[in-house]
Amino acid sequence: MASSLSDSALNPMRDKRRCPMLLLRYPMLKRHCPMELVWLEDFTALAEHGSFVRAAEARHITQPAFSRRIRALEQWIGVSLFVRTPQGTTLTPAGRHIQASAFEAIGRLYRLRAEAQEIEGKATKTLQFAATHSLSFTFFPRWVRTLEQGAPMEAVRLHSDTMAACEQLLLRGDSQFLLSHHHVAVPSLLSSEHFESIQIGEDTLIPLMGKEMGNTRTLEEMPYLAYADASGLGRVVNHWLKQHAGARIFTPRFSSHLAAVLMSMVIENKGLAWIPKSLAEQEIAEGTLVRALGEAWDIPLEIHLTRPRVLASTFADAFWHRLIKR
Repeated sequence: MASSLSDSALNPMRDKRRCPMLLLRYPMLKRHCPMELVWLEDFTALAEHGSFVRAAEARHITQPAFSRRIRALEQWIGVSLFVRTPQGTTLTPAGRHIQASAFEAIGRLYRLRAEAQEIEGKATKTLQFAATHSLSFTFFPRWVRTLEQGAPMEAVRLHSDTMAACEQLLLRGDSQFLLSHHHVAVPSLLSSEHFESIQIGEDTLIPLMGKEMGNTRTLEEMPYLAYADASGLGRVVNHWLKQHAGARIFTPRFSSHLAAVLMSMVIENKGLAWIPKSLAEQEIAEGTLVRALGEAWDIPLEIHLTRPRVLASTFADAFWHRLIKR
């Protein structure tokens, strides 16, 4: 027996929250259910993580609800955006085609909101930074102290998170600046058309191990401790290993998006990992951490500050121009 459309189904705008479920049940309603911004944010999260479980965790919703929203987006667009396998998800050709545009559309919408708030005078005079965890612990405090030598800075808010989460904060306008590691060979998800960055420091990823590990295991037997998908350092290390590791295969035995967690595991002689020099300087000097590989395996990094090319806040824009004149 054919299902009939209820009055609420014919008028989905009466309850926007039901749109994902209604689209799955009644595909003909896609003209009436507006596409929601959160669906695009879900799409970029799943493209980044390659797993419904990890992406749902990053979005702070249950996996069933997350899956419904992804299917609703696909229903609204009219094509499949992801290939689903037991090992995870990958983008279809259509998904890859819209990925960059979806990422930029999210940023444009949030920047419009920030601009409107600035015009109405609702924006606060606070410098808002998003920074990856390792730079939050080490580089950021020293950098701020250097800037304050000329004159004390106004109010500052720092949000520390993974690279993927920090990129979203910048896109949504919840942060004005992104502090992160950068490698020239690894393209940024933030397009140069809408974002710009300057180098404000240098760092190095060094392959390290605990001082006792070299005496007990050969390099081939040593477990590899890797960065998780959401980590910006993970993008850099994975790209570098594909280009330089040759026949040597590094299979992760453990992964985390936190460099500090990987460093703790290395100190406990659990394996080798590429750790930022800025984070491990003291442990290297004390001999707690030693090289697992020669200097040819070091990965040079730049430390960049990134911002939208058009900043809604005149206060933040003035700070940026003072910075580039230094």
